[in-house]
Amino acid sequence: MPLARSLSVTSLSGLEDWDEEFDLEDAVLFEIAWEVANKVGGIYTVIQTKARLTAEEWGENYFLVGPYVESNVRTQVELIEPTNPVLKRTIDKMNASGCKVYFGRWLIEGSPYVVLIDVAFSAWSLDTWKTELWELCDIGVPWFDREANDAVLFGFLTAWLLGEYAAQSEEPPHIVAHFHEWLAGLGLILCRYRQLPVATIFTTHATLLGRYLCAGNVDFYNKLADFNVDKEAGDRQIYHRYCLERSAAHCAHVFTTVSQITAVEAEYLLMRKPDIITPNGLNVKKFSAVHEFQNLHAQSKHRIQEFVRGHFYGHLDFNLDKCLFLFIAGRYEFSNKGADIFLEALARLNYLLRVNHSDVTVIAFFIMPARTNNFNVETLKGQAVRKQLWDTAQTVKERFGKKLYESLLVGQLPDVQKIIDKEDFTIMKRAIFATQRQCQPPVCTHNMLEDSSDPILNCVRRIGLFNSAVDRVKIIFHPEFLSSTSPLLPMDYEEFVRGCHLGVFPSYYEPWGYTPAECTVMGIPSISTNLSGFGCFMEEHIADPSAYGIYILDRRYRGGRRVSRRQRIIQRNRTERLSELLDWKYLGRYYISARHMALAKAFPDTYMYEPNEPTSTSGFSYPRPASVPPSPSLSRHSSPRHSEVEDNDEEERYDEDAEAEKDRKNIRQPYALPLKNKTSPLGANGNGNGDDDEN
Repeated sequence: MPLARSLSVTSLSGLEDWDEEFDLEDAVLFEIAWEVANKVGGIYTVIQTKARLTAEEWGENYFLVGPYVESNVRTQVELIEPTNPVLKRTIDKMNASGCKVYFGRWLIEGSPYVVLIDVAFSAWSLDTWKTELWELCDIGVPWFDREANDAVLFGFLTAWLLGEYAAQSEEPPHIVAHFHEWLAGLGLILCRYRQLPVATIFTTHATLLGRYLCAGNVDFYNKLADFNVDKEAGDRQIYHRYCLERSAAHCAHVFTTVSQITAVEAEYLLMRKPDIITPNGLNVKKFSAVHEFQNLHAQSKHRIQEFVRGHFYGHLDFNLDKCLFLFIAGRYEFSNKGADIFLEALARLNYLLRVNHSDVTVIAFFIMPARTNNFNVETLKGQAVRKQLWDTAQTVKERFGKKLYESLLVGQLPDVQKIIDKEDFTIMKRAIFATQRQCQPPVCTHNMLEDSSDPILNCVRRIGLFNSAVDRVKIIFHPEFLSSTSPLLPMDYEEFVRGCHLGVFPSYYEPWGYTPAECTVMGIPSISTNLSGFGCFMEEHIADPSAYGIYILDRRYRGGRRVSRRQRIIQRNRTERLSELLDWKYLGRYYISARHMALAKAFPDTYMYEPNEPTSTSGFSYPRPASVPPSPSLSRHSSPRHSEVEDNDEEERYDEDAEAEKDRKNIRQPYALPLKNKTSPLGANGNGNGDDDEN
């Protein structure tokens, strides 16, 4: 369905340039989410990476509010005494009234302050607060829904915190409270009902009902306008959750979501059009490796190759130098994340590679956490065999080197027949016999608790990709988050991504999509779809996304192409240059705009905000690179042609430094967004008298 532009702008130049300062000295920002210092999903990444930029803007007046989880606090939070006297009085009053509230610094970049509320300690008030919720809002929460019960406790406690902070303030405070997702939404509803002096913002990163509908394999986007939302939520037994989310969206002074496609979804399912689109960014500095990221790719690829050598021991009949590593990662939602389409595509690719007698091998990794009870014994054995072979080779090499050294010392060339004796041959033969394997290399690296009903494994059984010798496509399902401390694949996720050749994320439902964004900032090409927020964002801001290694599918089959090793290197260079586009230094300005809009709505006598409405999509757009266009649909002369000699591409016009300079000119340099003065009424163009200022 066609996507209309939001009243707020999604192009980066859409927000007006402010020239005057917006006084935040007497304002305080509370950002409230269930995933503050508590990793559950992608919202944790949003808050964690954005914290430094927000802390720089608000300084000592920025506080994150989340649940107290002892295991997380031990490793992520330094507990300290509150530095803000008003907040200290607030926390002391709440603790004296039967709550447990902690204050500290979150040990991430920016070191923001965190207020952590022990939800379980206040569980004795659950029935009372659920009764109050019913009397106020006619929303009943069933006793068996533990997540909703936590949302009730967290909501009442955060509203208590904000109300107590306002009461303890000596002067009328200007409080901004930013609530993320439905789990924190009840606090916003209570703030508005109690008429607290709080400017509220509600951000939905994915609508609750939308996620459930897509999981049910419905034709979601084509039938978006036809759903009976109350009935659909009731049929799925999430009506109480849906009511909390919808109420929060309607009660908020400013309602935001993360992408244009999710804005359309929210308009139909939550019955309110978002005021501002707030795309998710990344801390690009964390990922960028200036002048070295090609070398980092080679190093990480080598570590993946070592794992593959162990995993496929006894069946390592393919050339690792002609092996491509593909991966899909994220929450284990088989259809929503596009794992079903990826597997079908791999089956077709395997057939094409076999009938064309290709010497290329594709290894596809599925990094999706699922329920397991331990590592697969055969997988661990493979890594042990690989290590044993390496130790054997090192032993023989040392013995060989010593004999060679002694022979050269006496001025004689060594006798090859004697320099390796029978003992050496015996050691090597034993090592070779140890690599014999009677079974196929395992598809899954762990023992699954629900093996017979697992969607990925069942699909693998149906398409027949069992890692046999004749298959040119191999599958490795790793149902656990990657970690550098793993005895199986000791790599962090970022390092693993750097070592791959392509990330594949053909999602049907993806409000934003951090995984392709992470690929982009690390210079790894990726496949996304026009049903993901990331894909729509890239289509809007890049004239030819595929030229920069971002392939955006419309869930219909499109032909691919074969590229040489050199062309892949060129493409990684281009992809990495897009990292600035996803930096919070750019995308953080949308959150800034949302907070200013909320302050203006909540405190109209003090703040004023009147953004301009552009008439078209006027943001910058990366052009298609002049050299080596990637699409086979372009002219024959300009399209790259595969050569048997991959590195002999003399006819291609390509200057890496010159092209990088052109790309730098096509994107504005990051800058700190100027703020407005609260004492000056603003004209339509952002200054006090309505006159244009020079840039």
